[in-house]
Amino acid sequence: MLFTQSFRKSRAWVLMAGAASLSACATLPTNGPTAGQVTRVVGSPQDQIGMRLQDITLPLITTMVDESRQADEKIITLAQFAEGAGAATNDVVGPGDVLSIKLFEVGVSMFGAMVANGEAPMPAARAQDFDTVLVDRNGTIKLPYVGTLMVAGRTPTEIGKMVEQGYARRSQAPQALVMLKRNLSNTVYVTGDVRKPGRIELTLRGERLSAAIAEAGGTASNAQDILVRFSRRGRVIEERLDRIRVGAADDIRLQADDVIELIKEPQTYTVFGAATKVTQVPFDQTELSLAEAIARAGGPNDALANPKAIFLFRYVRPIDGSEAKPTIYRLDLMQPQSYFLAQKFMMRKGDVLYISNAKINRISKFVGILNQLFSPFITARALSQ
Repeated sequence: MLFTQSFRKSRAWVLMAGAASLSACATLPTNGPTAGQVTRVVGSPQDQIGMRLQDITLPLITTMVDESRQADEKIITLAQFAEGAGAATNDVVGPGDVLSIKLFEVGVSMFGAMVANGEAPMPAARAQDFDTVLVDRNGTIKLPYVGTLMVAGRTPTEIGKMVEQGYARRSQAPQALVMLKRNLSNTVYVTGDVRKPGRIELTLRGERLSAAIAEAGGTASNAQDILVRFSRRGRVIEERLDRIRVGAADDIRLQADDVIELIKEPQTYTVFGAATKVTQVPFDQTELSLAEAIARAGGPNDALANPKAIFLFRYVRPIDGSEAKPTIYRLDLMQPQSYFLAQKFMMRKGDVLYISNAKINRISKFVGILNQLFSPFITARALSQ
Protein backbone atom coordinates (compact mmCIF):
# COMPACT_ATOMS: atom_id res chain seq x y z
CA MET A 1 0.00 0.00 0.00
CA LEU A 2 2.80 2.35 0.95
CA PHE A 3 4.65 1.62 -2.28
CA THR A 4 1.47 2.28 -4.31
CA GLN A 5 0.98 5.71 -2.74
CA SER A 6 4.66 6.54 -3.27
CA PHE A 7 4.45 5.43 -6.88
CA ARG A 8 1.34 7.61 -7.46
CA LYS A 9 3.09 10.67 -6.03
CA SER A 10 6.19 10.02 -8.11
CA ARG A 11 4.06 9.53 -11.21
CA ALA A 12 2.41 12.89 -10.59
CA TRP A 13 5.78 14.56 -10.40
CA VAL A 14 6.84 12.84 -13.61
CA LEU A 15 3.69 14.01 -15.38
CA MET A 16 4.34 17.56 -14.26
CA ALA A 17 7.93 17.31 -15.52
CA GLY A 18 6.69 15.86 -18.79
CA ALA A 19 4.25 18.73 -19.23
CA ALA A 20 7.04 21.20 -18.65
CA SER A 21 9.20 19.37 -21.16
CA LEU A 22 6.39 19.41 -23.71
CA SER A 23 6.09 23.18 -23.45
CA ALA A 24 9.82 23.44 -24.13
CA CYS A 25 9.79 21.00 -27.05
CA ALA A 26 10.84 23.77 -29.41
CA THR A 27 14.09 24.13 -27.53
CA LEU A 28 15.15 20.50 -27.95
CA PRO A 29 18.52 20.10 -29.66
CA THR A 30 18.42 19.71 -33.44
CA ASN A 31 20.90 19.67 -36.32
CA GLY A 32 19.15 22.34 -38.36
CA PRO A 33 15.89 24.12 -39.19
CA THR A 34 12.75 22.56 -40.59
CA ALA A 35 11.51 23.40 -44.07
CA GLY A 36 9.04 25.90 -42.66
CA GLN A 37 11.71 27.70 -40.68
CA VAL A 38 13.85 28.06 -43.81
CA THR A 39 11.08 29.39 -46.04
CA ARG A 40 9.67 31.77 -43.42
CA VAL A 41 12.97 33.61 -43.06
CA VAL A 42 13.26 34.42 -46.79
CA GLY A 43 11.96 37.94 -47.36
CA SER A 44 11.20 38.49 -43.67
CA PRO A 45 12.74 41.17 -41.41
CA GLN A 46 15.16 38.47 -40.22
CA ASP A 47 16.53 38.14 -43.75
CA GLN A 48 19.38 40.65 -43.66
CA ILE A 49 21.18 39.48 -46.81
CA GLY A 50 18.31 39.44 -49.32
CA MET A 51 17.92 35.71 -49.93
CA ARG A 52 15.88 34.30 -52.81
CA LEU A 53 13.97 30.99 -52.77
CA GLN A 54 13.45 29.11 -56.03
CA ASP A 55 11.96 25.70 -56.67
CA ILE A 56 13.97 23.47 -59.00
CA THR A 57 11.84 23.17 -62.11
CA LEU A 58 12.47 22.47 -65.79
CA PRO A 59 12.13 26.17 -66.81
CA LEU A 60 14.63 27.11 -64.08
CA ILE A 61 17.16 24.54 -65.29
CA THR A 62 16.71 25.69 -68.90
CA THR A 63 17.39 29.27 -67.85
CA MET A 64 20.44 28.24 -65.83
CA VAL A 65 21.88 26.29 -68.78
CA ASP A 66 21.43 29.30 -71.08
CA GLU A 67 23.02 31.68 -68.58
CA SER A 68 25.91 29.28 -68.02
CA ARG A 69 26.51 29.10 -71.76
CA GLN A 70 26.50 32.90 -72.05
CA ALA A 71 28.90 33.18 -69.11
CA ASP A 72 31.25 30.63 -70.68
CA GLU A 73 31.31 32.63 -73.90
CA LYS A 74 32.61 35.64 -71.98
CA ILE A 75 35.41 33.70 -70.32
CA ILE A 76 38.79 34.07 -72.01
CA THR A 77 40.19 30.65 -72.87
CA LEU A 78 43.86 29.70 -72.96
CA ALA A 79 43.69 29.63 -76.76
CA GLN A 80 42.33 33.19 -76.85
CA PHE A 81 44.86 34.26 -74.24
CA ALA A 82 47.71 33.10 -76.48
CA GLU A 83 46.34 34.67 -79.69
CA GLY A 84 48.61 37.22 -81.31
CA ALA A 85 51.68 35.94 -79.53
CA GLY A 86 53.29 34.95 -82.82
CA ALA A 87 55.45 31.94 -83.52
CA ALA A 88 57.79 30.85 -80.77
CA THR A 89 61.50 31.45 -81.44
CA ASN A 90 62.90 28.77 -79.20
CA ASP A 91 66.36 28.78 -80.82
CA VAL A 92 67.15 32.46 -80.30
CA VAL A 93 70.27 32.92 -78.18
CA GLY A 94 70.34 35.05 -75.04
CA PRO A 95 72.53 35.81 -72.01
CA GLY A 96 73.52 32.73 -70.04
CA ASP A 97 73.31 30.36 -72.98
CA VAL A 98 76.27 28.14 -73.84
CA LEU A 99 77.26 27.58 -77.48
CA SER A 100 79.32 24.88 -79.13
CA ILE A 101 81.12 26.21 -82.23
CA LYS A 102 83.03 24.06 -84.71
CA LEU A 103 85.09 25.92 -87.33
CA PHE A 104 86.09 24.09 -90.53
CA GLU A 105 88.97 25.37 -92.71
CA VAL A 106 90.27 24.20 -96.09
CA GLY A 107 93.90 24.51 -97.20
CA VAL A 108 96.11 26.69 -95.07
CA SER A 109 94.50 26.72 -91.63
CA MET A 110 94.80 29.26 -88.85
CA PHE A 111 94.49 26.47 -86.33
CA GLY A 112 96.20 23.68 -88.34
CA ALA A 113 99.09 21.55 -87.07
CA MET A 114 102.64 22.73 -87.77
CA VAL A 115 105.23 20.69 -89.70
CA ALA A 116 108.28 19.39 -87.88
CA ASN A 117 110.59 22.28 -88.88
CA GLY A 118 107.87 24.79 -87.96
CA GLU A 119 108.01 26.56 -91.31
CA ALA A 120 104.35 26.29 -92.38
CA PRO A 121 101.10 24.57 -91.50
CA MET A 122 100.14 21.46 -93.41
CA PRO A 123 97.59 22.23 -96.18
CA ALA A 124 94.56 20.10 -95.28
CA ALA A 125 90.90 20.38 -94.24
CA ARG A 126 90.76 20.78 -90.50
CA ALA A 127 88.23 21.58 -87.78
CA GLN A 128 88.68 23.65 -84.66
CA ASP A 129 86.33 23.14 -81.72
CA PHE A 130 85.20 25.92 -79.43
CA ASP A 131 83.26 23.53 -77.25
CA THR A 132 82.04 25.86 -74.51
CA VAL A 133 81.35 29.46 -75.48
CA LEU A 134 79.35 31.39 -72.88
CA VAL A 135 77.06 34.23 -73.91
CA ASP A 136 77.72 36.95 -71.34
CA ARG A 137 75.23 39.27 -69.69
CA ASN A 138 75.60 41.75 -72.55
CA GLY A 139 74.66 39.10 -75.09
CA THR A 140 78.15 38.82 -76.62
CA ILE A 141 80.77 36.12 -77.15
CA LYS A 142 84.52 36.32 -77.79
CA LEU A 143 86.46 34.19 -80.29
CA PRO A 144 90.21 34.16 -81.12
CA TYR A 145 91.21 36.53 -83.98
CA VAL A 146 87.60 37.70 -84.33
CA GLY A 147 86.97 39.45 -81.07
CA THR A 148 83.54 40.27 -79.70
CA LEU A 149 80.35 39.28 -81.50
CA MET A 150 76.85 40.42 -80.49
CA VAL A 151 74.81 37.22 -80.66
CA ALA A 152 71.80 37.94 -78.41
CA GLY A 153 68.54 37.65 -80.32
CA ARG A 154 70.10 35.60 -83.13
CA THR A 155 69.69 31.95 -84.07
CA PRO A 156 72.59 29.46 -84.25
CA THR A 157 72.45 29.62 -88.05
CA GLU A 158 72.79 33.41 -88.01
CA ILE A 159 75.64 33.21 -85.51
CA GLY A 160 77.40 30.69 -87.76
CA LYS A 161 77.35 33.18 -90.62
CA MET A 162 78.76 35.87 -88.33
CA VAL A 163 81.63 33.55 -87.34
CA GLU A 164 82.38 32.71 -90.98
CA GLN A 165 82.49 36.41 -91.87
CA GLY A 166 84.79 37.07 -88.93
CA TYR A 167 87.32 34.46 -90.06
CA ALA A 168 86.97 35.03 -93.82
CA ARG A 169 89.77 37.63 -93.85
CA ARG A 170 92.18 35.35 -92.01
CA SER A 171 91.25 31.83 -93.08
CA GLN A 172 90.65 29.93 -96.29
CA ALA A 173 86.95 29.15 -96.96
CA PRO A 174 85.92 28.94 -93.29
CA GLN A 175 82.61 27.28 -92.40
CA ALA A 176 81.09 27.33 -88.93
CA LEU A 177 78.67 24.95 -87.28
CA VAL A 178 77.00 26.48 -84.20
CA MET A 179 74.85 24.53 -81.75
CA LEU A 180 73.05 25.49 -78.55
CA LYS A 181 74.75 23.40 -75.90
CA ARG A 182 72.84 24.87 -72.98
CA ASN A 183 69.64 26.80 -73.59
CA LEU A 184 68.75 28.96 -70.59
CA SER A 185 67.11 31.88 -72.35
CA ASN A 186 64.46 29.65 -73.96
CA THR A 187 62.99 27.99 -70.91
CA VAL A 188 59.70 27.85 -69.03
CA TYR A 189 59.16 27.39 -65.31
CA VAL A 190 56.87 24.72 -63.90
CA THR A 191 56.11 25.02 -60.17
CA GLY A 192 53.54 24.01 -57.60
CA ASP A 193 51.93 20.61 -57.24
CA VAL A 194 54.21 18.69 -59.64
CA ARG A 195 56.68 15.91 -58.92
CA LYS A 196 59.71 17.64 -60.49
CA PRO A 197 59.32 21.43 -60.35
CA GLY A 198 61.92 23.48 -62.15
CA ARG A 199 63.10 24.90 -65.46
CA ILE A 200 62.31 23.16 -68.75
CA GLU A 201 64.17 23.93 -71.97
CA LEU A 202 62.19 24.60 -75.13
CA THR A 203 63.20 23.14 -78.48
CA LEU A 204 62.40 23.78 -82.13
CA ARG A 205 59.64 21.22 -81.85
CA GLY A 206 57.49 23.80 -80.08
CA GLU A 207 56.51 22.24 -76.76
CA ARG A 208 52.92 22.59 -75.64
CA LEU A 209 51.51 23.19 -72.16
CA SER A 210 50.65 19.53 -71.55
CA ALA A 211 54.17 18.46 -72.58
CA ALA A 212 55.79 20.80 -70.04
CA ILE A 213 53.56 19.49 -67.25
CA ALA A 214 54.41 15.92 -68.24
CA GLU A 215 58.12 16.79 -68.35
CA ALA A 216 57.80 18.06 -64.78
CA GLY A 217 56.50 14.65 -63.70
CA GLY A 218 52.83 15.58 -63.69
CA THR A 219 50.80 15.87 -60.51
CA ALA A 220 50.06 13.28 -57.85
CA SER A 221 46.57 14.73 -57.36
CA ASN A 222 43.42 14.22 -59.41
CA ALA A 223 43.36 16.42 -62.50
CA GLN A 224 39.97 17.91 -61.56
CA ASP A 225 41.46 19.10 -58.25
CA ILE A 226 44.29 21.04 -59.91
CA LEU A 227 44.12 24.65 -61.05
CA VAL A 228 46.67 25.68 -63.70
CA ARG A 229 47.81 29.29 -63.32
CA PHE A 230 49.58 30.36 -66.51
CA SER A 231 51.61 33.58 -66.73
CA ARG A 232 53.06 35.26 -69.82
CA ARG A 233 54.57 38.75 -69.94
CA GLY A 234 52.73 39.90 -66.84
CA ARG A 235 49.35 38.50 -67.87
CA VAL A 236 47.75 35.66 -65.93
CA ILE A 237 45.00 33.16 -66.72
CA GLU A 238 43.66 30.17 -64.80
CA GLU A 239 42.14 26.92 -66.05
CA ARG A 240 41.32 23.53 -64.56
CA LEU A 241 43.85 20.86 -65.51
CA ASP A 242 41.18 18.35 -66.51
CA ARG A 243 39.91 20.79 -69.15
CA ILE A 244 43.27 20.97 -70.94
CA ARG A 245 43.25 18.17 -73.51
CA VAL A 246 46.42 17.09 -75.29
CA GLY A 247 46.59 18.72 -78.72
CA ALA A 248 43.41 20.77 -78.20
CA ALA A 249 43.20 24.53 -78.70
CA ASP A 250 43.84 25.21 -75.01
CA ASP A 251 47.00 23.09 -75.12
CA ILE A 252 48.93 26.14 -76.27
CA ARG A 253 52.52 26.29 -77.51
CA LEU A 254 54.93 27.69 -74.96
CA GLN A 255 57.28 30.63 -75.25
CA ALA A 256 60.39 31.65 -73.34
CA ASP A 257 59.82 32.75 -69.73
CA ASP A 258 56.29 31.36 -69.50
CA VAL A 259 55.41 30.36 -65.93
CA ILE A 260 53.16 27.39 -65.20
CA GLU A 261 51.96 26.92 -61.63
CA LEU A 262 49.83 23.96 -60.58
CA ILE A 263 47.71 24.69 -57.51
CA LYS A 264 45.80 22.04 -55.60
CA GLU A 265 42.31 23.46 -55.19
CA PRO A 266 39.74 20.66 -54.84
CA GLN A 267 36.14 21.36 -55.86
CA THR A 268 33.93 20.44 -52.91
CA TYR A 269 30.44 20.95 -51.53
CA THR A 270 29.26 20.77 -47.91
CA VAL A 271 26.41 18.70 -46.48
CA PHE A 272 24.37 19.72 -43.42
CA GLY A 273 21.12 18.69 -41.80
CA ALA A 274 19.38 15.34 -41.64
CA ALA A 275 21.83 13.51 -43.89
CA THR A 276 23.76 10.39 -42.99
CA LYS A 277 26.54 12.67 -41.73
CA VAL A 278 27.66 16.29 -41.90
CA THR A 279 30.64 16.34 -44.23
CA GLN A 280 32.57 18.07 -46.99
CA VAL A 281 32.44 16.06 -50.21
CA PRO A 282 34.89 16.36 -53.13
CA PHE A 283 33.57 16.37 -56.70
CA ASP A 284 36.20 13.85 -57.91
CA GLN A 285 34.99 14.48 -61.47
CA THR A 286 34.66 17.37 -63.91
CA GLU A 287 30.90 17.80 -63.50
CA LEU A 288 28.62 16.68 -60.69
CA SER A 289 24.82 16.70 -60.70
CA LEU A 290 22.58 17.38 -57.71
CA ALA A 291 21.35 13.77 -57.86
CA GLU A 292 24.93 12.51 -57.58
CA ALA A 293 25.67 14.98 -54.78
CA ILE A 294 22.70 13.78 -52.71
CA ALA A 295 23.70 10.15 -53.26
CA ARG A 296 27.31 10.80 -52.22
CA ALA A 297 26.04 12.42 -49.03
CA GLY A 298 24.18 9.22 -48.18
CA GLY A 299 20.77 10.67 -49.00
CA PRO A 300 18.12 11.81 -46.50
CA ASN A 301 18.10 10.00 -43.16
CA ASP A 302 14.85 7.99 -42.99
CA ALA A 303 14.42 8.66 -39.26
CA LEU A 304 15.14 12.39 -39.32
CA ALA A 305 14.78 13.97 -42.75
CA ASN A 306 11.97 15.63 -44.65
CA PRO A 307 12.48 14.43 -48.25
CA LYS A 308 10.05 17.07 -49.51
CA ALA A 309 12.52 19.84 -48.63
CA ILE A 310 16.06 19.41 -49.93
CA PHE A 311 17.73 22.83 -50.05
CA LEU A 312 20.83 23.98 -51.90
CA PHE A 313 22.44 27.28 -50.83
CA ARG A 314 24.51 29.16 -53.42
CA TYR A 315 25.72 32.66 -54.23
CA VAL A 316 24.54 33.32 -57.79
CA ARG A 317 26.16 36.05 -59.87
CA PRO A 318 23.79 37.57 -62.46
CA ILE A 319 24.73 37.42 -66.12
CA ASP A 320 25.41 41.17 -66.12
CA GLY A 321 28.26 40.63 -63.65
CA SER A 322 26.63 42.49 -60.76
CA GLU A 323 26.90 41.45 -57.12
CA ALA A 324 26.21 37.78 -56.37
CA LYS A 325 22.82 37.06 -54.77
CA PRO A 326 22.31 34.49 -51.99
CA THR A 327 19.90 31.97 -53.48
CA ILE A 328 18.18 28.91 -52.00
CA TYR A 329 17.05 26.17 -54.39
CA ARG A 330 14.40 23.72 -53.18
CA LEU A 331 13.85 20.15 -54.37
CA ASP A 332 10.93 17.87 -53.44
CA LEU A 333 12.08 14.26 -53.58
CA MET A 334 8.51 13.03 -53.07
CA GLN A 335 7.79 14.11 -56.66
CA PRO A 336 8.99 11.59 -59.29
CA GLN A 337 10.01 14.30 -61.76
CA SER A 338 12.42 15.72 -59.19
CA TYR A 339 14.78 12.80 -59.74
CA PHE A 340 15.07 13.71 -63.42
CA LEU A 341 15.50 17.40 -62.64
CA ALA A 342 18.22 16.61 -60.09
CA GLN A 343 20.22 14.91 -62.86
CA LYS A 344 20.18 18.12 -64.91
CA PHE A 345 20.97 20.51 -62.05
CA MET A 346 24.77 20.91 -61.91
CA MET A 347 26.65 21.49 -58.67
CA ARG A 348 29.24 24.25 -58.25
CA LYS A 349 32.26 24.59 -56.05
CA GLY A 350 31.29 25.81 -52.57
CA ASP A 351 27.61 24.77 -52.72
CA VAL A 352 25.92 23.96 -49.41
CA LEU A 353 23.46 21.06 -49.49
CA TYR A 354 20.96 21.06 -46.62
CA ILE A 355 18.52 18.21 -45.96
CA SER A 356 15.83 19.66 -43.72
CA ASN A 357 14.59 18.03 -40.54
CA ALA A 358 11.10 16.56 -40.40
CA LYS A 359 8.68 18.01 -37.84
CA ILE A 360 8.24 14.54 -36.37
CA ASN A 361 11.94 14.62 -35.54
CA ARG A 362 11.42 16.82 -32.47
CA ILE A 363 8.40 14.82 -31.34
CA SER A 364 10.47 11.64 -31.56
CA LYS A 365 13.15 13.22 -29.40
CA PHE A 366 10.53 14.31 -26.85
CA VAL A 367 9.00 10.83 -26.73
CA GLY A 368 12.47 9.45 -26.16
CA ILE A 369 12.90 11.76 -23.16
CA LEU A 370 9.53 10.67 -21.71
CA ASN A 371 10.49 7.04 -22.13
CA GLN A 372 13.67 7.66 -20.17
CA LEU A 373 11.64 9.35 -17.39
CA PHE A 374 8.86 6.75 -17.11
CA SER A 375 10.88 3.62 -17.71
CA PRO A 376 12.25 3.22 -14.11
CA PHE A 377 8.79 3.60 -12.54
CA ILE A 378 7.14 1.25 -14.99
CA THR A 379 9.81 -1.32 -14.27
CA ALA A 380 9.42 -0.86 -10.50
CA ARG A 381 5.64 -1.24 -10.71
CA ALA A 382 5.96 -4.42 -12.74
CA LEU A 383 8.32 -5.88 -10.16
CA SER A 384 5.99 -4.99 -7.27
CA GLN A 385 3.07 -6.87 -8.78
